[in-house]
Amino acid sequence: MSAKHLSPEALNERRKKAVRLRLDGHTVAVASQRTGLSAPTVSAAWKAFREGGWAAVPVKPRGRTKGQGNTLGADAQTVLWEALYSAPPQGMSGWSSAALADLVNVRLGLKLTQRAIEHWWETEGLQHAPWELNALAKKRTRAGRWFDKTITPAFSYCPSAEQRWQGGVRRVAHAQRALYQVYLHGARGKLYMRCYERPPTAFDYQSVWASLPRPAVVVFHGALLSASQALTEWLDRQTALTVVAVPADIGLEHR
Repeated sequence: MSAKHLSPEALNERRKKAVRLRLDGHTVAVASQRTGLSAPTVSAAWKAFREGGWAAVPVKPRGRTKGQGNTLGADAQTVLWEALYSAPPQGMSGWSSAALADLVNVRLGLKLTQRAIEHWWETEGLQHAPWELNALAKKRTRAGRWFDKTITPAFSYCPSAEQRWQGGVRRVAHAQRALYQVYLHGARGKLYMRCYERPPTAFDYQSVWASLPRPAVVVFHGALLSASQALTEWLDRQTALTVVAVPADIGLEHR
């Protein structure tokens, strides 16, 4: 069993055993073999013992403190859901984990981290990864040809990573609420989102994209944008914004 799957108590017992073996004159390799710990872990336990005695050998409990993950309190979750179903802070296209953490901390006096919010996103089905779009350029497939013909020219007008976005809309299966999500991935995959109780309208999409820094190109999945004349006309007026719709059968799925 890997040490990372051990409970803190079991790990500490093995660390103490490794130290006893070292005190008996055994090498790190032998202590590692007999305890099932890695050589670096044995060395770390031995170093801790030499510097602080037996009291320094046990490791601190791992994991988040209460309120830092899927154990967020009811009050915090209520604030989070209310925020996601409402407009984000001015100038932002959607809610980021940092903005949500700041909001909850100010309202409730907590000390949540971005990672705590992202862990909550995972438990609620809201977290997902961006596509590796650039990898399509190397594929001799329909998706690769689509990338070369459509995405490459669009990206040529936006050479900076901060100008290139990808996102989409999806219905999230949730046990307690009607949930549609519009999401955007910015530079380095940073996730922004807004949620709705019904399918987003043309105005909803406009509100999300209008806050993006210009110039910008958005590769967008999950919506037939051409079906809305109002949205098509609005996009035509955006001289510094290009939204590229992902064909439904191109092979890019929500992740």
